[in-house]
Amino acid sequence: MAKETEKTEGINALSAKAAYNLANVTKTKPQYGALTPKWLTKFLEFKGLETGLFRVNKVVEGETPLDVLCSQTKKTDIIPQGYIEYETQPREYVLNSISTIINVNTAVEDVYSAPYDQVQEQLGLAIESLRERQESQLINNDDYGLLKNIADSQRIQTRNGAPTPDDLDELITKVWKEPSFFLAHPRAIAAFERECTKRGVPPVVVNIAGGNFLTWRGIPIVPTDKLLVDGLKNPKSQNGKTNILLIRTGEAKRGVIGLFQAGLKNEHSRGLSVRFRGIDDKGVASYLLSLYCSAAILADDAIAVLEDVEVGEYYDYD
Repeated sequence: MAKETEKTEGINALSAKAAYNLANVTKTKPQYGALTPKWLTKFLEFKGLETGLFRVNKVVEGETPLDVLCSQTKKTDIIPQGYIEYETQPREYVLNSISTIINVNTAVEDVYSAPYDQVQEQLGLAIESLRERQESQLINNDDYGLLKNIADSQRIQTRNGAPTPDDLDELITKVWKEPSFFLAHPRAIAAFERECTKRGVPPVVVNIAGGNFLTWRGIPIVPTDKLLVDGLKNPKSQNGKTNILLIRTGEAKRGVIGLFQAGLKNEHSRGLSVRFRGIDDKGVASYLLSLYCSAAILADDAIAVLEDVEVGEYYDYD
């Protein structure tokens, strides 16, 4: 029987090519480079719905919503009368669905599912893809997306293009009632860091939920690539414009909340169902994945946006 050998500096030895056939290979799970931490859906408070509908009832507000009697020495014994007016046509939100179908050849599943189960790997990557789309829709959807629904009074412009500490302070004046977090593209965060460095006021870093975040005035700055720069997640140009949001979250705080369908059949995780659709006559198993989501701004001052943020301003330091 012939031996596979190689000579290395006069030494006869088994070749690496031949030895490879006897070796076990340590493998990773499939690596999907487009995945992100999806911090927005982790920081945002969510509310489960019973029927997929959510109505935001608001009070018709004025400078003085209700007259009251407040005096140590009463000038009159007549207590003011009145009531709080409600909106007669409150906004209703209907959950949107994000769906996809995954097909797996059962013969492939049977033979090639060690050490990793092929069905679970396919479903896992598909679910992550749906969650990525969910985060994007929470920000950019034409109906319920946060950017679309910010009140005009809550929109401000940068002073000089680049995001400065003064700009973020101005944003805080718009969401001053218990602001929860800033939301910005990583390049916008880097631009803000440069402005802080220029002024000698480096932001403090804190650890929240296993992640390290810059803060400004004690408010974490949360990164997401779904707040696009010139319409792109990963722009090639050094320059570009984007937005920075400041959000108060929580129903009890009259903030921004995410919405999902509670109690789904075949529920996998919050608002997501995974249903087995059967096996066709070619031995292909099919799975339907459906994610139901939306978002609601309970009060105008729960969110504000800093618009036209330039991310390409750089400085030379001596």
